[in-house]
Amino acid sequence: MSGYTHIGKVCDLIVTEHPPEKAALRRQLLAARRALSPESRAAAARALARSALALPELAGARTVAAYVSVGAEPGTHELLDALRAAGKRVLLPLLLPDNDLDWAAYEGPGSLAEAAHPGKMRLLEPSGPALGPEAVTAADAVLLPGLAVDGRGMRLGRGGGSYDRVLARLERAGRHPALVVLLYDEEVVARVPEEPHDPPLQAGGPPAGGGGV
Repeated sequence: MSGYTHIGKVCDLIVTEHPPEKAALRRQLLAARRALSPESRAAAARALARSALALPELAGARTVAAYVSVGAEPGTHELLDALRAAGKRVLLPLLLPDNDLDWAAYEGPGSLAEAAHPGKMRLLEPSGPALGPEAVTAADAVLLPGLAVDGRGMRLGRGGGSYDRVLARLERAGRHPALVVLLYDEEVVARVPEEPHDPPLQAGGPPAGGGGV
């Protein structure tokens, strides 16, 4: 896979749990996110929009596959509008029943509609025509949600597997876009527990720091 960039600073949390401890680590990180004040989240979202646009991986991208943040995730709404204002084509995901992702173009805040998925939280999704799951292979940069990442490029997601499928699809297509993981500072950890089927996001070389959220 291509190299990756994280938005956040490395903290000194050393995660030594074995793979069965992924669920506990997820709970820990989600609880820390929920503890953030609305003011802290808003400030982080503004900082994210500024720092992400300064990344060479996004500055040089013509098409960016992004996502609409939910709950206490690092906020992406301002970033989406900033990318679009910079003249970039922005693709956003549509969750499919099997947890795979379709894609549609982002045409501004008014193009988002609330979508209900049984057993899952409500999401904001683009209301334009679906372009198909393979549309992500046209992206020059892909923004990845996550709960943690380490210096080896190991990413901890929520466990649904949607973005594992995206990464596999890119690999099959021989596509190597820039991969940008959006995180709070304390979510860039010394080590993420992995399983054999968890490939790192980077093929070689150190990750590029993206500045703090």
